[in-house]
Formats: sequence, structure tokens, C-alpha cells
Amino acid sequence: MALDFKKEYREFYMPKNKPEIITIPSMHFIAVRGKGDPNEEGGEYKKALEVLYAVAYTIKMSKMTDHRIDGYFDFVVPPLEGLWKQEGIVGIDYSRKSDLEWTAMIRLPDFVTKAEFDWAVEQAATKKKLDCSKAEFMTYEEGACVQCMHIGSYDDEPATVALMDGFAGSMGYVTDISDSRPHHEIYLSDPRKTAPEKLKTVIRHPVKKR
Repeated sequence: MALDFKKEYREFYMPKNKPEIITIPSMHFIAVRGKGDPNEEGGEYKKALEVLYAVAYTIKMSKMTDHRIDGYFDFVVPPLEGLWKQEGIVGIDYSRKSDLEWTAMIRLPDFVTKAEFDWAVEQAATKKKLDCSKAEFMTYEEGACVQCMHIGSYDDEPATVALMDGFAGSMGYVTDISDSRPHHEIYLSDPRKTAPEKLKTVIRHPVKKR
């Protein structure tokens, strides 16, 4: 049976809709960095997602090719994630989406080395006739965070963030957002198929002891 990261690591992907403190270990990702409004049709963000999924499915479906990856096991492609920041502010101003700087990313199984990642990028570019030059093999260790399941529109996230800030404070933490530890979202719903009020998004902010 294919490993499903959401089920195997529920603490990272399926939190309750009330804040909690959690420590996130080091993980490997396919990542593409860019700037601008993620909702722009044909924009940089939409192109980044094409690259992420092309590389992720090339790794998953390598079992159907002559290429053998050491330690390979079948897996469900993990959910899309995003790191978000804007110059000059801590957190996100949702009224200024065109100023967003983002890192779109998908988690990689631990068996994927940099060499295997490079193979998958080359294969995806060739077979899909896609420019995958912006794809990065990224290792990210987030550390101590406050996280919460947000249910609803992305534009309504500030209310959930306020709950997270209040909870973190009550537990003796303060938000520790920086360029290296930005606002983090994990998307559990497909916005093309889900009503805005039913969207499920994990929101995660780095914290430190007060």
C-alpha cells in the first residue's frame, strides 16, 4: 500500500482547528521560488505548480521505468505547501498579494537524494517539455511552531492567525517570523473543486520562548 504522509504523520498535516505548539523536524522538498499574486491566471505561481507536480510524479512513477531508486517505496504525493513573506512586514498583508514572495513546495520521501532529484528534474523537463530549471532540492527544518487548521477562505486567515498568536502567548511563546522562517501554509483542499468556506489549510508560524 502506498504511504500517505497525511495519514502517517497526522500531527504535521491534520491538526485540530484550535492552535497547538509543535516541533517540526528536518524534511526534504521540491521547491520553486517566485514573486507575485498566486491567483494570476498564467502567472509565475501557476507555472511553479506545474513544475512541482511534474517532478513529484516523475519520482512516484519511477517504479514503472527502468530507473531504480535505492530504498524506493510507493507513496501518495504529499499536499502542496507554501512559504509566504512580504518585504517590510512581519506576516502577510492579504490586500497586497502582488507583493508576495513565495516558495511553493512538495515534500519528498527520505529516499530521494540530490542525485535522484536531479534525475527526476531532467526527466520531467524532457517528457513534459517543461522548463524545470527553477526546481530546487530544499531541506527545511522549521523547529518550534504554533499551528492550526484553518477552515474557510484564504482571505479569512487573519482571524485564525490571531487565535494562534494569543495561544502562543498563553504558552510562553512569541511569534518568530523571519526571512528564514516565514508564514507557512499546507493546502489540504483543491480550491478548484472546494467552496471557499470549506477549504482546509494548515497555518504554521515559527515561535520562540518569550
